[in-house]
Amino acid sequence: MPRAPAKSSAGRSSAEKPPRPDPRALLSDLLSWYDRSRRVLPWRAAPGERADPYSVWLSEIMLQQTTVEAVKPYFHAFLTRWPSVAALAAAPLEEVMKAWAGLGYYARARNLHACAQQVAFERGGIFPREEGDLLSLPGVGPYTAAAVAAIAFDAPCVAVDGNVERVVARLFAIDRPIREAKRDLREQAQTLLPAARSGDFTQALMDLGATVCTPRAPRCDLCPLASACAAALRGETERFPVKAQKLDKPLRRGAAFVVTSGGAALLRTRPPRGLLGGMSEFPSTPFRVDFDPSRARAHAPMAARWKELPGAVEHVFTHFSLRLTIFAATLPAPPPYIENGRWTPLARLSEEGLPTLMRKVAIRAGLIVE
Repeated sequence: MPRAPAKSSAGRSSAEKPPRPDPRALLSDLLSWYDRSRRVLPWRAAPGERADPYSVWLSEIMLQQTTVEAVKPYFHAFLTRWPSVAALAAAPLEEVMKAWAGLGYYARARNLHACAQQVAFERGGIFPREEGDLLSLPGVGPYTAAAVAAIAFDAPCVAVDGNVERVVARLFAIDRPIREAKRDLREQAQTLLPAARSGDFTQALMDLGATVCTPRAPRCDLCPLASACAAALRGETERFPVKAQKLDKPLRRGAAFVVTSGGAALLRTRPPRGLLGGMSEFPSTPFRVDFDPSRARAHAPMAARWKELPGAVEHVFTHFSLRLTIFAATLPAPPPYIENGRWTPLARLSEEGLPTLMRKVAIRAGLIVE
């Protein structure tokens, strides 16, 4: 007769695995880990200090679609130049756009300025404390509203960024791609919220995802939530978050025209809305999938001896890749008037705050040395 499995003193079969702990039982461990291991960031309040809402908001807008290391110098420059929301609100928009150049996603800079003006001129320089009220500000979406409310005011909400999504997807083994599971991820994160220290909890999850629960080779041995992590207990951390099928970005083409005269280059300002809105550029064509480079000269800003430069400029935007043909010309004297154009001394090109794409154009044309 087969022998029954041995029982432990608690009556459980030795072949059975202990039940997975409730992650909520480990929140104190998570916060203790954060107290020991928190990242030192220029916008983050030191332990025991109150967070500055302006710094939190400014950093969160800059961090959208951008890495921490890329943001640090911009944050420092903005805070040095405009140390308060009132100072930023009083700044000319074109100066803010120039200071933002190179950080990308330029609608953020326009919304940043509009939000600063609303807070400074309509709210007495005081940011709303509640998530719902923050959502009414220009450029503030659900994530940013939750981040400012939690981090600056300790409001009972969780800001779910990419790092937090990864932690939660592994913790609960959510078996759908992030894009499809965003609502579920937010709801699961909210269920973890402790009774106090909402801001520290949100930042703890962010830091955990950034330094321990990384996309590849996560350090589960250092994770305070590992014993409750469904993905780790299955040995499947690399499978989560589930990856969606990657779609190829369409290739668009276009042309840019670099004309110089008397030690100056012709620039113009793009329309305030749309791609690179409000930024400086060399005159250029629309960027289209069906653009024919052989007919590009028809879009030139003036009649000139245009020479096509060898090698196109390549650039990748969020939703498409771009291949830009560069044409150059030199005029003996600048025309007296170019609609929406201005002649900028070559020595001052760096002050124009050219977006990355146009800086690549200037480098290809030999106007800026890398």
